[in-house]
Amino acid sequence: MEDKNKKNNEDRYLEVVIKLLYLIIALMIFVGLFVYINVAGLPDMLKPSEELVYEDAKDTVSKKVDIKNELWQAPDTLEIVKELNAEQILYGRSLIKNTSLYLGPNGTIAHISNGMNCQNCHLDAGTKAFGNNYSGVASTYPKFRERSGAMENIYKRVNDCFERSLNGKALDTLGKEMQAIKAYIVWLGKGVKEGEKPKGAGLVELKYMHRAADNEKGQLVYVSKCLSCHGTNGEGKMNGDNFSYQYPPLWGEHSYNDGAGLYRLSRFAGYVKANMPLGAKHDNPQLTDEECWDVAAFVNSQVRPKKDLSNDWPKIAGKPVDHPFGPYADSFSEEQHKYGPFEEIVDFKKKNSKSKSKLN
Repeated sequence: MEDKNKKNNEDRYLEVVIKLLYLIIALMIFVGLFVYINVAGLPDMLKPSEELVYEDAKDTVSKKVDIKNELWQAPDTLEIVKELNAEQILYGRSLIKNTSLYLGPNGTIAHISNGMNCQNCHLDAGTKAFGNNYSGVASTYPKFRERSGAMENIYKRVNDCFERSLNGKALDTLGKEMQAIKAYIVWLGKGVKEGEKPKGAGLVELKYMHRAADNEKGQLVYVSKCLSCHGTNGEGKMNGDNFSYQYPPLWGEHSYNDGAGLYRLSRFAGYVKANMPLGAKHDNPQLTDEECWDVAAFVNSQVRPKKDLSNDWPKIAGKPVDHPFGPYADSFSEEQHKYGPFEEIVDFKKKNSKSKSKLN
C-alpha cells in the first residue's frame, strides 16, 4: 500500500513538472514572436493589404484638409506681438470683446452704447466661421452699399454697428478706439486677397420657406431653446462685473434697434442656424431651418429701440426682400416683407429686373 501511494505521488509530481515545462516553452515561443514582430514587423500574410491602408489613410487626411482649407481660419492671436502695431491691434481686439467695459453705460472711456459687446454679434471676437466674422471686411471695403446709397469705408461700417446693433453713438473716426478696432479688423483679414470674401464669412444663407414665419411657433422654440440664457422677457443675463452681458438681450431697451442687420429675419435666422443655442456650429446645428425662421419672427416682433431710417435705401428697388419697412418698389405689404412668404417677392423682383433689362 505504501509503495502504491509513493508511486502516485511521483506520478503527480512528474505531471506538474511536465506542465511547467510546457508553460515555459509556450512562454519562450510567445516572447520570441513578440521580439521578432517588433524587429521585423508582421509577416506579410498577417498584414492588411497596402491598398486598403493607403486608401483609408488618404480619405481620412483629404477630408480633414478639405474642411480646414474650405473655411477661413483666423490667424493665431499669439502672432499679434510680432506686429509693429501690436499694442494697437490688441487694444482693438479687447474693444471688440469688451465693448461695454470701455464704451457701455458705465464705460471707462465713454458712455455711447447699450451695454452689449461687439462680439455678442461677431462671435469669438469676430473669428468664428459663419458667426459674423470679420474675415472679408478689410478685403472688400471701401465698397458701395445700397442701404446708404454711397461708398462706405471700414469706419462707416463700424459706426453702423455702434448706431444700430449697439443702439449708440458713432465713434470719432480719428480717435484711438476707432483706429484700434480698424487695426484689429485689418490684421484679421491680412491673409485674404483684395476683393475676396472667404467661405465662412458672414452668416449662413437659409432657403426661404413656402409659408410666412410664425411668431407663435417661434415662441415655443424660444421657450424651449433660448429662454434659459436670454431670459423670460429677452432681457439677457449680465456678467458678474455688471459691465457687460454674458448672454445679450434680444429685445427691450438694451437690445439692438430696428435698423440693425439682425432685425431682418433672414439675418437673424441665419445667425441662429449656425450659432444657437450655445454650442451649435454651421456643421452641427441644433435647430431646423423652420425653427430658425420662426424664432427670428418671434424675437423681432418684440418691442425694441427705434432708429431714424429716413436716409436708408435711397433707391427703394435695392431693398432686400425681407426689409420690414416701406415704401417698396412692389405692392407687397410690410407684413409680408417682414415675415414672408418671400418667394413671391423674389419672383416679382426677378421678373421686374428682366423687364427693365429688355427695355434697356
